Amino acid sequence: MINNIEERLAVCSWSLQPETPEALIAQLREIGLSRVQLALDPLRDNPDIWDKTPELFAAAGIEIASGMFGTIGEDYTTLETIRATGGVLPDQHWESNWEGIKKIAEIANELSLKLVTFHAGFLPHEESDPNFKKLMSRIEQIAELFSEKNIDLGFETGQETADTLKLFLEKLNRPSVGVNFDPANMILYAKGDPIEALNTLSPFLKQCHIKDATTTKEPGTWGEEVTVGTGEVDWPAFFTSLKTLGFEGDCCIEREAGDQRIIDIRTASGIVAKL
Repeated sequence: MINNIEERLAVCSWSLQPETPEALIAQLREIGLSRVQLALDPLRDNPDIWDKTPELFAAAGIEIASGMFGTIGEDYTTLETIRATGGVLPDQHWESNWEGIKKIAEIANELSLKLVTFHAGFLPHEESDPNFKKLMSRIEQIAELFSEKNIDLGFETGQETADTLKLFLEKLNRPSVGVNFDPANMILYAKGDPIEALNTLSPFLKQCHIKDATTTKEPGTWGEEVTVGTGEVDWPAFFTSLKTLGFEGDCCIEREAGDQRIIDIRTASGIVAKL
């Protein structure tokens, strides 16, 4: 449905949990894709192992579509724990996170990346919430850092409704900052219909994740991430919307659950190809 969508497919490296760049290359070959959204934290935290990534990727014909980084202390055990610990909002980790993010920006620049994504943290629904101003200030600081290197930022979606995220991005008013749209996260966090959310956030679309999920049967708890095509994301409607919106960015397959991730990612790739 989208021109050249297969050329714009990538795999999220952290889905494969590779311990070395060589292992990651072997996994990508097994999947049959040569583009990756690369977790940058290993390059920062384990340079002895990951420093040779650019040379190895070049030799193997692997292209980096974008980067991703995590933040300190994130706890995804429950919706409440991630609300309290997610992103750059917790004060106790802000200084350390900022130091780490500065190193990530350097690495992203050395890799000539144009987009890096991350979880900003739970955005307050009301502008009057003191956390709204605090998060805005920190995001501005991070955005400025990456903008100086001509790198865009993408927020992961799902922790809040599309309307709340849209309000925050409009207030932020930085064209370099947008969203990495994840339809499954809207379902996992029970934050609204993914297709409606996609259309709401369309002016800010930087990249999409291809991931699927089912709604929780118990309000206040996680939904369940499932193999693409077996969940509640309406993929034909999703790709029709992307086409209508004229979206030309990358779609990165993410799989964060299950113990047959290579098979599941290949399944997702096949479904996208059929569409």
